Amino acid sequence: MATTPQTEGNGNGRGRANGRTKAAVIDPPAEETRERRGSAAEQAAAQAAEILAPESGLGTLDPVSFGKALGRFGTEVARRPLPTIAAMARYGTGLSLTGLAAAGRSVGLKTPGPIAPPAKDKRFADRAWEDNAAFFATGQAYRLMGRLVDDLLALAELEEPWNGKAGFAMRALVDAFAPTNFLATNPAALKRAFETGGVSLLRGARNFMTDVATNGGFPRKVDRSAFTVGKNIAATPGKVVFRNDLMELIQYEPQTPTTYSIPLLSSPPWINKYYIMDLAPGRSFVEWAVQHGHTVFQISYRNADESMGKVRLDDYLLEGPRTAIDVINEITGSEKVNMVGLCLGGSLTGMLLAYMAAKGDNRINSATLLNTMLDFSDAGGLGNFTDPESVTRLEAKMAKRGYLDSNEMSRTFDLMRANDLIWNYVASNWLMGEAPPAFDILAWNEDGTRMPAAMHSFYLRSCYIGNQLARGAMTLADTPLDLSAIKADTYVLSAKEDHIALWTTAYKTTQLLSGHVRYTLSSSGHIAGIVNPPSPKAMYWTNPENPADPKAWLNGATEHKGSWWEDWTAWIAERSGAKRDAPAVGSAAYPPVDDAPGKYVLG
Repeated sequence: MATTPQTEGNGNGRGRANGRTKAAVIDPPAEETRERRGSAAEQAAAQAAEILAPESGLGTLDPVSFGKALGRFGTEVARRPLPTIAAMARYGTGLSLTGLAAAGRSVGLKTPGPIAPPAKDKRFADRAWEDNAAFFATGQAYRLMGRLVDDLLALAELEEPWNGKAGFAMRALVDAFAPTNFLATNPAALKRAFETGGVSLLRGARNFMTDVATNGGFPRKVDRSAFTVGKNIAATPGKVVFRNDLMELIQYEPQTPTTYSIPLLSSPPWINKYYIMDLAPGRSFVEWAVQHGHTVFQISYRNADESMGKVRLDDYLLEGPRTAIDVINEITGSEKVNMVGLCLGGSLTGMLLAYMAAKGDNRINSATLLNTMLDFSDAGGLGNFTDPESVTRLEAKMAKRGYLDSNEMSRTFDLMRANDLIWNYVASNWLMGEAPPAFDILAWNEDGTRMPAAMHSFYLRSCYIGNQLARGAMTLADTPLDLSAIKADTYVLSAKEDHIALWTTAYKTTQLLSGHVRYTLSSSGHIAGIVNPPSPKAMYWTNPENPADPKAWLNGATEHKGSWWEDWTAWIAERSGAKRDAPAVGSAAYPPVDDAPGKYVLG
């Protein structure tokens, strides 16, 4: 930058020194001044853009703009002093009542506190939170802080997406500061340390150091060494009968003398490995279907790498289930196929049904959609990560590598249920020195996959931002998709506690399709609601009517003890044709090329 002798400014651009004008300072022409000012402005703008750019600067520190949301939250709270004072006064009153209740409990009285503990909050299950006055007061103070945050969020009245983002960020901070996350205020951890003579603390420190070194500083949720893909998970016998650059197609060996004439194709999400549909024996949906007389085929997608950056959702449609149906028709001789789609694989199934309807292709006899959204108008907690600004920053990050890394995806889902998927393991692994459990669902969940950049960008923008599929505005493979043109019978299953595909959102599928839709609601969450073999704890709800309001559906629903697997088994049997001798695995055109679970699942 050019410099000039130092002057005292007098307001007209001329400099004065000691009361005299410096003869050596000559005003530049007006055009040059404007040019310099323009150049300086451009430089400042460029510097600001660099700082705020999605791929660098603040964009990398806060990729989903939680900081900006908290800034807006703070501004709005400051603009409403009277309601804020009222909220703080309520908080202070609660603390005073807590002190009185704790004093009563210190002398043996069961004086109630201002906030009753949540019935299902496992963090405060230890009796010390009620019996010990100090821990009682600590728990009450923590819950009062959470109530204060809720009060402040309500009075801020932020518009979306900032309201959702600020609420998510503030509640995440509240969760992080829970007393159960710290040794001094976790009675269960203190008891364990006393009982073990401090050995639990040494084990916890070792777990912490291991997680810092090998798991990005997050506590491990599972001992994956207990599971081997192809041996005790993804272990249903079968063969890979087809492979292309995108997917492998597995055909499972029959386990009954006869099978239904219409085969079953499983369309899994490629956001994870396919074997959520084929977990441990006895907990495998694929195994269940095979044992109930179905000829089952399973898609296993290739894990994306740099070379797949430009793979589109169109490619998944055509080279995935669309190609799989051609292969299945040839192997089995059946002109029809029943499909089961889970989560993103279910969304693709809905897109495929609309695509084939537009082409006059009716080979899909029925569809089962499990925890699937076709209408994305209410994305729940995921909406905090899929607004246009956040997606733009994510696209910049994906453009560098050609894919979204699996760790980034899994961290997002962990944050959405931080108490269960992060802080629970901070307490058990780090404070109490316990080893991570061996659990098949968690082992699968940790076996992440990468998302091709072009596909994932289109999916986020067209579905989460534009809701194009439900609006009839999506085009794939040069074909407009109209869900109302789908006339196949459909079984739609949601999980009541699903935090990824809210059941009230998934229910909207019943209003989008023209064919007969049986909607069923399962207990549990997004994954446990699917991995739901018959057990005394399992339950589900059904209602033969599909009113527009999901709450009206639930009010009229019947509760059933048992698993939805049993309900689905009866439903799909009516749509699977007559029984016949079990077909061979593969054919002359498509001979087996590998044993299940194949190669792609190991990538």
